[in-house]
Amino acid sequence: MKGQLKIGGRVLLAAAVTIIMLSGCRADIPLISETSSTKAYSLPQSMVIVATERNRYQEIYTSQIWGVDLPDGQTFETYLVDQVKEFLQEMKMMNLLARNKGVTLTSAEKEEVRKASEEFFSSLTKEDISYMGAAEEDVRTMYEEYYLSNKVVDELTKDMNLEISDSEAKVIVVEQIVMSDEAEAGEVLLKAGSEGADFSALAREYSEDGSVERKVGRGEDPGPFEDAAFSLSAGQISQVVENKGKYYIIRCVNDYDEDATQERKAGLYQKRKKEAFDQIYSQFKQENPVTFSNEIWKDVKFSKDDRTTTTNFFEIYRKYFSD
Repeated sequence: MKGQLKIGGRVLLAAAVTIIMLSGCRADIPLISETSSTKAYSLPQSMVIVATERNRYQEIYTSQIWGVDLPDGQTFETYLVDQVKEFLQEMKMMNLLARNKGVTLTSAEKEEVRKASEEFFSSLTKEDISYMGAAEEDVRTMYEEYYLSNKVVDELTKDMNLEISDSEAKVIVVEQIVMSDEAEAGEVLLKAGSEGADFSALAREYSEDGSVERKVGRGEDPGPFEDAAFSLSAGQISQVVENKGKYYIIRCVNDYDEDATQERKAGLYQKRKKEAFDQIYSQFKQENPVTFSNEIWKDVKFSKDDRTTTTNFFEIYRKYFSD
């Protein structure tokens, strides 16, 4: 379970390519000494996210999860609190970067934030509000800061050449026969090439890998298998291909899976965008060291008796602001 947690399917990236490095100057916001500390957010503001994540996980795993011990000696309770704390510190740093670069919310964006905040706050029960100690203003602050954390990524990378070509993202569909013996693979290849041969049936009979059909993305696993697969047109069969100690016979089913290619293209674009932003963000953090206080976290505990049920902070965010 550890290492799989995501806060709200978060879009916060951790950061990117050279606007700061190209400018050659240090950030101009007031620096906070590494020996001093500041709060990322107030306790009520932080509890908006804490309650959301606490309830989301309890809804899935029941309240017994808070006593689960992880391999490093932590409980899941302390692990979740640490993850929320890290998320909020990252969000604050992203907002400092946005302020430094002059990235702000427009009037229209502020209005959408207002609507999202109003909808979320009105969905809260008295018990939710009591647990968080939050007012609608606290909710609005968290929506504003979360939105700005995402906006700064787009703004600082919008002029970079991050496009992914169809060729880079290309996905094909193949069937494969995988064998350990080269001579036997040669014999099966002769059968596969005979008139009227059913490649799928041969694969089910002879292949040592139960996965007969597979999708292959360009560049996912460079080597002889990929080279052979991408040289085929639909319906063609390769020669025996040695790859990592196994022998493959490949039949191309579809030499351009358009839907899979476009999906992969979008994923590769987001990956490239994240890598670009990571360089900017890392440089900014290095030049603007901030130490966050842990004072507000010392009394945050979870109990099955906590009367809070809200889980939709991020769902409402996605309703108003598509990722």
